[in-house]
Amino acid sequence: MSSVLSFIRQPIVVALVLIVLLLYLGELLSPGFASAAQILRLMIVASLLGIVAAGQNVVILGGREGIDLSVGGVVSLSAIIAGNVMQGADIGIVPAIAACLVAGAFFGLLNGLGVTLLRIPPLVMTLGMLGVLQGLLVVIRMGIPSGQAAPALSRFVTQPLFFGVPGIIWLWAVIGIVMALMLSRTVFGHRIYAIGSNEHAAYMAGVPVRLMRIALFMISGMFAAIAGLCLLGYSGSSFANVGEQYTLTSIIAVVFGGTSLAGGKGGYTGTMAGAFLLVILQGILTTVNIDESGRQMVFGATLLTLMMFYGRGRAMRA
Repeated sequence: MSSVLSFIRQPIVVALVLIVLLLYLGELLSPGFASAAQILRLMIVASLLGIVAAGQNVVILGGREGIDLSVGGVVSLSAIIAGNVMQGADIGIVPAIAACLVAGAFFGLLNGLGVTLLRIPPLVMTLGMLGVLQGLLVVIRMGIPSGQAAPALSRFVTQPLFFGVPGIIWLWAVIGIVMALMLSRTVFGHRIYAIGSNEHAAYMAGVPVRLMRIALFMISGMFAAIAGLCLLGYSGSSFANVGEQYTLTSIIAVVFGGTSLAGGKGGYTGTMAGAFLLVILQGILTTVNIDESGRQMVFGATLLTLMMFYGRGRAMRA
């Protein structure tokens, strides 16, 4: 009986149960909400959030109160970079991918250097970087739509690729498999858990803690850049603030998936379920005509509720 109760209380099981319940609620509020076509559309949106949350996940797993608040800015900047490089032409896709990855890695590197060398708390460092990115976006385009997505990119994100499933969902599935294998089967993944559980012990065991933490922020920046590129394909054009919605929701998805904000415990599979759950919740809020400010209030309250149950870290687990 105790093993059954322990299984039921696992965050990923809770998330899956809530997904089913929310889909049922959405169907009651709006017939067709839980149809196959609608679920596929929700999964496209969840894929964008899930890709951002993949980078957020590794930063949080690395401990030291690591949260990357700059991901929304990186998403927005990458969408603008990609749009300007592509200019609606398929030939620009490869250069756009390269430019976005370089930009994401660069700002992630700055975050990592600030946290490790300057000893700036991650929350402060990434919040400051978010301000820098927002200012940079205003300088670049003054909030005006910039560039156009290549047709091939739009088809990849929104149109069926294999078995009626869009390419973005297949990409998210591949990222999920790679993340699961990386965290559970590689030395790099084991080191992430080590520094998240006890940074000092990991350092004494020979783990290059500073390099690891810099790498985690660079990974977060690159995943946010990939999401920005895909978001351009989803929307067709980019705006200066197009990525701001992912800052809070990426953190909630990670916590909902069972990753402790104290680091050292969790994984990406639960985060994927958490991302899909949040997108369904957002769809229901839209169905009942809750505006953006109301949705943000709900998401904030959701994060606080999750923290009360299993997100407060080692002190609560003890």
